Amino acid sequence: MKPTLQFRLSQHLTLTPQLQQSIRLLQLSTVELNQEIERLLMENPILEREETDGETQAPPDAATEAPRSAAEPPAAQSSEDLPPDYAAAWRGGEDAEDDGDRTHAAADVPTLRDHLIGQVALTNLEVRDRTLVGLLIDALDEDGYLTQPLEEIAALLPPEAEVEADELAIALKQLQNLEPAGVGARSPGECLALQLRALMRTDPGCGAVAGGAAALALTIAERHLGLLAERDYARLKSVTGADEAALRAAQNLIRGLNPRPGAPYARVETRYVVPDVIVRKVRNVWRASLNPEAMPRLCVNRLYAELASRSRNGGGNALSSQLQEARWLIKNVQQRFDTILRVSQAIVDRQRSFLEHGEVAMRPMVLREIADVLGVHESTISRVTTQKYMATPRGTFELKYFFGSHVATDTGGAASSTAIRALIRQLVAAEDARAPLSDSRIAQILAEQGIVVARRTIAKYRESLQIPPVNQRKSL
Repeated sequence: MKPTLQFRLSQHLTLTPQLQQSIRLLQLSTVELNQEIERLLMENPILEREETDGETQAPPDAATEAPRSAAEPPAAQSSEDLPPDYAAAWRGGEDAEDDGDRTHAAADVPTLRDHLIGQVALTNLEVRDRTLVGLLIDALDEDGYLTQPLEEIAALLPPEAEVEADELAIALKQLQNLEPAGVGARSPGECLALQLRALMRTDPGCGAVAGGAAALALTIAERHLGLLAERDYARLKSVTGADEAALRAAQNLIRGLNPRPGAPYARVETRYVVPDVIVRKVRNVWRASLNPEAMPRLCVNRLYAELASRSRNGGGNALSSQLQEARWLIKNVQQRFDTILRVSQAIVDRQRSFLEHGEVAMRPMVLREIADVLGVHESTISRVTTQKYMATPRGTFELKYFFGSHVATDTGGAASSTAIRALIRQLVAAEDARAPLSDSRIAQILAEQGIVVARRTIAKYRESLQIPPVNQRKSL
């Protein structure tokens, strides 16, 4: 085949480095954005954070002034319009004398291991026995349970230690006598039984209260805990011979126990969400504004910028490239928050009923609806609404929370899945514990209100709300 030259005219989208950075910054969360900016600040000497002494000035390389002004708080504002958990941080006036450090050091709570080892040190056990008890303490999980069989623990020890499973069983008894009660249990039933025995030792008269509630509770914990979990009260009465009053007293006693005795000693790291957008009502109109605390203030170092300009005239391009990258970043960060604000305001405009009345008034909404209004692609809305948060008087929510599927109504309209979940939660909260509502009955009640929902859909929504099925919600 003879080679030839051909001219072809076509259109295609080229992702420039600036556009690639803009897309990447848009999908980052606030925490990830700050981490990315810190990395770029270390790599690029021309880029620096803007000092905020008094009134902040917009950086000279900012794309526009409108988004910056939208981010700044109005001169006069009422803390009553802000979420309760955010109003104190927003006011600033009452706490102006503080040093600005809002971090709270966690209380120095000893670990479960430290707590137990400290008790073992106060006992009269022999050194070998203390060592074996310490060995079992190291094998406990964070809830205080011993999940490994004693035989397996003994097999892991060196042969020269000459430790048998029976010797570990004695050490386990010593461990189970320590505080908190229930520690060292190998099952939830044993954990509850240990706590009941400790209660009966400290209060010998509790076993006779309510027809022997403690003794009955101990029998249930050791032998029939599965029946209690399944709310099979008929079989419980049959196998224990207890009447309804005694069974109710035993159930209340078991409910007051702690199935996770080691949990209070677990080190839990508290993670706080910094909202990107704050929503408040101004003159009966819901407005979204950017949170200044979430916006990094960036600018170009003027000295390095002048050096970059001179090097560019002299033929150098290293500083010039860094100057261009700094300007791109400042513009893309500003564009990121501008897009978040536009999307947030569009969401607020369509979810006014939710802000006024709560979840039951949430209207159905999909990503395409906001994309069509703003004239952007649906994927852009998906990036904006992921890991971005909005603080409202009803709480702080991820932007994606306001989107959901819809269910048809008899009147030809649609109900949001969030609203239906809220209705299910209300119905379950108000139900008679002795005759809880089944999924079919909930579907029937919603149908009477004009919302047509299948029983399997009710079951799916109920499970997403972590509401147990009807047989597990039944009470005496």
